[in-house]
Amino acid sequence: MLNYSIYKKLDQINHWRMQKISNRNFLIILAFVVGVIGGLAAALLKGMTHFIASTLQNDIDWHFKYSFYLILPLIGILLSVIYVRKFLKGKRLEHGITPIIYSISRKSSRIEPHNIYSQIVTSAITVGFGGSCGLEAPIAYSGSAIGSNTGRFFGLQYKEITMLLACGAAAGISGAFNSPIAGMIFAIEILLPEFSIPAFIPLLISAALASVVSRLLYSEPLFHTASTEWEVEALFFYILLAVLVGLYTVYFAKLTGVVKRWFSRVSNPYNKVWFSGISLGLMIFIFPALYGEGYLTIQQILDGKFDAIVQNSLFADYKNMAWVVISYTVVTLFAKSFASLFTLNGGGNGGVFGPSLVMGGLIGFAFAYGMNQTGVVMLNVPNFVMAGMAGALAGIMHAPLTGLFLIAEITGGYTLMVPLMLVTSISYLINRSMLKHSIYTKVLAESGDLLTYEDKDRTVLSMMKLRYVLETNFVVLRPSETPNDRKSDIIHSKRNIFPIVDEKGLLLGILYSERLFSILLGEEDGVDKSFEKLAQKPNDIIKERENMDIVMSKMNRDDVWILPVVDEDNRYLGFVSKSSVFNKYRALLVRQGHYLE
Repeated sequence: MLNYSIYKKLDQINHWRMQKISNRNFLIILAFVVGVIGGLAAALLKGMTHFIASTLQNDIDWHFKYSFYLILPLIGILLSVIYVRKFLKGKRLEHGITPIIYSISRKSSRIEPHNIYSQIVTSAITVGFGGSCGLEAPIAYSGSAIGSNTGRFFGLQYKEITMLLACGAAAGISGAFNSPIAGMIFAIEILLPEFSIPAFIPLLISAALASVVSRLLYSEPLFHTASTEWEVEALFFYILLAVLVGLYTVYFAKLTGVVKRWFSRVSNPYNKVWFSGISLGLMIFIFPALYGEGYLTIQQILDGKFDAIVQNSLFADYKNMAWVVISYTVVTLFAKSFASLFTLNGGGNGGVFGPSLVMGGLIGFAFAYGMNQTGVVMLNVPNFVMAGMAGALAGIMHAPLTGLFLIAEITGGYTLMVPLMLVTSISYLINRSMLKHSIYTKVLAESGDLLTYEDKDRTVLSMMKLRYVLETNFVVLRPSETPNDRKSDIIHSKRNIFPIVDEKGLLLGILYSERLFSILLGEEDGVDKSFEKLAQKPNDIIKERENMDIVMSKMNRDDVWILPVVDEDNRYLGFVSKSSVFNKYRALLVRQGHYLE
């Protein structure tokens, strides 16, 4: 009774709000709310993760840490899987940015509420126990869920819910990195590919507030470095680095698909946990830098401790040998790609946002430090580390502006703006020339679920669902009946096509009204013939799971206006016509036109 009274009161307040405050102005207010909550969520996630990691690592003698490295990642992934299976009770917990994009494209920007807290809990456990992935995708997902459900709670429309979803994602990234500009640009580049100027305002508000709240509660910066002016003489080497990073991002994108296929062959989730956990533990035993996000190693390199990656490893005795440091860094780089993908596919929760930064930083370090050993040139190693981070993010995510401003903000490296611009753009172009879609959008593009503005017709069609354009008000004829038996129904039907369906619901054929009228008027024999003998084969048949792009291709190929729809067992469901598709198309165009007004 109390819950009903609260709900009724909230409904009254919301009704008053809709009368007094326009959605446009109310959106600004909610952007403040989403920004504050998103900042709190980011601070909570960072605090939980670092608390778990420090608790497990502090006050433990180093000689025993190798043993802990072998089992901690396994425990973290196992706890995450148990949480999902036992506490979410059948609900799905997806990870990464791809499900957020899918929600915008195909689910009217609706995200399940449990993602607000489930993303935080599972990712903190995964990374805190040593899972080799990042926290940025989970906090972006959590922020998106905050924005989506805030909009739904107040009864907003698709365009406002989508904007609040993007505000939540921007707040999450901003709070995680203390980088409001990068958070806003991330939302625009990844989630809102087509936007108008007013879209900046809610995003700016949410990102700025999230950064302030997160900094107040968890003030430790992600990276700190005193960047120096870049030298024009090093420009050629920045271009070389960009090429290397770009090629590596292509390799990583392809490896992502390969590892995903490996794990898809394992049906038991706990078998995935054992395989990924044990493999990850062994990799961390050999390469301690793979533990957790990996930001600590990058920070040590930025501080000038170039042998940090080898310290505390099995090869620590060789840390003064430059070629060992370089070789070990390169091997760690490739191990990081496997470690992060094993963590994610094995059941842990995280993202490749953070690993992208780490891998790019390692490439930049190995390249600059290696070039310095030749004696031909002396490059500023920290500058190349930052450039590599930006380039990797730009190539892997297909988000050059996000990579550019993120690194500039979190490192204070605005003095490196020109090299960062070159490296991000070249890396992005190399990846885009070889791979049309990023790791976030590839799966959606293959399934026809990607919202893209390069081909608006196909995009709008991909937003349609066949069940919404399915027409069922047709007169159904039985195979044993004759035109004479159904004369009245045929004459009074408002449709010019008749499906012939047997007792099991199977579609046997169709008949057009022109032929049936011709038979009934005596112009053609067959008034007493069964419909089974008169049935005509349709030009084509639409399966209920086919997307609308395929439907329109079949119609255009045979130049037909209407086609029957059946399920996977060939049972008749109805018809789909170009008229219904065009009507829905216009409605979606209107909605898309108001997408970001």
